Amino acid sequence: MNVDFYTSTFCEPCMITRAVLAEAGRLVSAMNLVEHDIVREETEARAQRIRSTPTVIISGADGTEVFRAEGIPSLNQVLVALAKAS
Repeated sequence: MNVDFYTSTFCEPCMITRAVLAEAGRLVSAMNLVEHDIVREETEARAQRIRSTPTVIISGADGTEVFRAEGIPSLNQVLVALAKAS
């Protein structure tokens, strides 16, 4: 299960989201987290239709998106989405 985390440098909600995702990764070792800075990876962010930070996209092994959160997701939301993606 893949987790793409779109962030920006001075985004305070991104710091909170980073902590939520770190806890999810601690609980679900199979989680593959990739953090994307929307300024450095502008083309990727546009391709994924990222409009705000933080944005979290969780996909299954086949690449199918099962969850998208614009804003801070709860740990429960992330864990449920990871279960769906597995």
